[in-house]
This record gives sequence, structure tokens and C-alpha cells, in this order.
Amino acid sequence: MAISNSKQTEILLESGTNELEIMEFTISGELFGINVAKVREIMTISPVKQMQHAHPSIEGIYKPRDEVITVIDLAKYLGLPPSENNERDIFIVANFNNLHFAFHVHTVVGIDRISWKQIQKPDPIIYGGEDGVATGIAQFHDRLITILDFEKIIAEISPQTSIQVSDLDKLGPRKERADKPILIAEDSMLLAKMIVESLHKAGYVNTVKTNNGEEAWSYLQEVRADSADGVLNHVSCLITDIEMPLMDGHRLTKMVKEDAVLSKIPVILFSSLINEEMRIKGSELGADGQMSKPEIANLVSLVDRLTEAR
Repeated sequence: MAISNSKQTEILLESGTNELEIMEFTISGELFGINVAKVREIMTISPVKQMQHAHPSIEGIYKPRDEVITVIDLAKYLGLPPSENNERDIFIVANFNNLHFAFHVHTVVGIDRISWKQIQKPDPIIYGGEDGVATGIAQFHDRLITILDFEKIIAEISPQTSIQVSDLDKLGPRKERADKPILIAEDSMLLAKMIVESLHKAGYVNTVKTNNGEEAWSYLQEVRADSADGVLNHVSCLITDIEMPLMDGHRLTKMVKEDAVLSKIPVILFSSLINEEMRIKGSELGADGQMSKPEIANLVSLVDRLTEAR
């Protein structure tokens, strides 16, 4: 079953509502979720061709139509038992970071529309901290749904598809830009660490990291209250993910750009979800730039342009 473009566009054009749709699925009876914006289609399980020397969680590859897609066995990755009757299992074909993957799950339950306010950051002690794979816990009616950090899963299985700090070397020699304070809103501990490390290597050593849009907005409110010398002296650029608990990056962008004082701050959406439809939404909300992960060198170049222009 494909997720129709018309339905996705209808969702995407509802700008800054701080809502999302999640697809619920099960593995060994446990309930998980994925943002519908990542889902391209769902398909019944198909035979796959195994690949030698691949990561243990890579089941193989298959070619449903005109492209080869890597299949990841989520049960094996999560350390859960396989399906008792795998003939009824499902492939969730996802698209993010400009790549396609098929995630092997056991059942698909349905799609729910919820607010990011209903998604809480999991306790790092329980969910493994930086090594954990839960990016949020959603409560919907009487159910608790674990939202998996699919970017982290892919980064672990295929490190070359994630942020590569070494890519910054092609920018050449850099000078320190301590006078350009950068605010970062990113819920993934792993990706936040890599973004901060990359910015520091690029000379932007004055960084503030927040875990979601709500924390970033609270920080910006403090900046607004103490902006006698100009907000850009406190935040010269905001880099925000889109998918975050409590407040997403689109809602954060909308609030910043509607504020007479804070609207001067350049906002960059740095997300695995950036595609044509998402660019339309980001532009409508006033984002000054949009960049798909893991293009870290291009992100730094964009920060250079936006901060030097002010």
C-alpha cells in the first residue's frame, strides 16, 4: 500500500501545527511507531537476496520495481524474537536522508494523528542514553508507542550514510568564529554531538544545544528579554531538526518568524525529512535555509553565508 502524495501534501501544508501522523507497527507484540512523513509505502514481505559481509541486521536486498532496496530486520536489530508466522510480515519502505530502506516488521496497526506535545523524551537511564534507539514515547489513548530513532539505526548499520565530520576538510582552512553564537535544537543525542563537533571544527565554538523546540523557544525567550544589544549577538543562527518531542522544528520556525524581535535570527531546518514537499512547508514558515542530513559541509557553508550577511 503506497502512502499517496495527495495525503502527504495535505498533511505537510498544514504549517506549524506541531502535529504529526505516526504509523503504528508491532514487533514480537511490542508497539512501535514511525513518522508517516518518512513512509513511502508498505508491502507484504518478499524474498530477499542475502549479502555477504553485511551488518547482522541487514536481511538482504530486494527489487520491488526499478530500484534495489536494503531490507533491515528490526526484530534482529532490537534483540526481539522473530515472527512466529513470517509469511504475514510487512516491509515498511521508508525514505529519509535521500535514501530508501525497507524495515521488516511483523504487523502494521494503523495511523494516528497526534501532537508533538504527546511525545516525551525517554528516560536516558532506561533507554540507554546515547546508545538508545528510542527518540520518543507517545501516549495515544491507552497505548504507549515507542518512536524509534531510525536515523541512529541507519547510522549504526551504515556509518557512511551519516554525518561525516571529515567532510569539513574540503572547506579548507577555517578561522575561529566565536563571535557567532549558534543555537541548535536536536533531540538525537548522537546527531547533536556530531553537529556540535562539526560546528566546532568549522570554527563555530560558541554553541548552545537544546533537546527540542520547546527548550530552544525557552532559551530564545530569555534572549528576547535581554536583547538590548541585539538578538544576533546572542543567537546569530538557529539550526533545528524537524522531528522533536514537545515542539517540532516547523512550529519553532513559525514562532520565531512571527516574533518581531526574534525574526531577525536566520533559521536553518537540518533534517532527514527534507524533500520537495517539506521545502514548500519550510519556505511558507519563513525558514532561511533547508538542508538534508547528513550534508554537514553544505550546512556549514550555509551558516557562513547567513551569518556573514548580517
